[in-house]
Amino acid sequence: MGFAFQSCTNSGKTYAELQANEEKAIKDFISKNNIEVINTDKFKEQDSTTTTNQYVLLSDGVYLHVDKKGGNLAKSNDVILTRFLEVSVASGDSTLSNYYDNTSVDQFLYQKTSTSSYGVFTSEQSQKTYMLSAYGSAVPEGWLIPLQYVGDGAKVKVIVPSGQGHTIAQQTVTPYFYEIEYKIY
Repeated sequence: MGFAFQSCTNSGKTYAELQANEEKAIKDFISKNNIEVINTDKFKEQDSTTTTNQYVLLSDGVYLHVDKKGGNLAKSNDVILTRFLEVSVASGDSTLSNYYDNTSVDQFLYQKTSTSSYGVFTSEQSQKTYMLSAYGSAVPEGWLIPLQYVGDGAKVKVIVPSGQGHTIAQQTVTPYFYEIEYKIY
């Protein structure tokens, strides 16, 4: 009985096995949702936009779909307000969202250099902080990557592999799908 239980948890798997499961879950998600994957050259030809159910596979393993490109790109020290939905790629279950709370948005301070970017979730006393409360202050890299291509008022969908995800995703080698709206404050 203990052997059967252990085989159902991640603790009995090697990191390579967990990565293989993650890759399979992402491929299955893409197939199940009839997603057309394009390369970055085609994405650039399309002026960094995507058509219905089309995602670009970026070099870091993040899949990006642009619903709405938005206006001006974010600059370093901008505060970004977000609405989001997080879904487990493997199970298809919604795991976290602030769409259901009309009184709150998550926000982060965006920092950008010539070679990298990072973000820190912040809170105001009047705001609930879903991502900060659930996963800590570091903004997942998979949330920052779209900001190279979209701006103020943008809406995107992204498939984020664990290596580009929040701390729990990285620890459990779990990929997530997100719908994210960005507003520069």
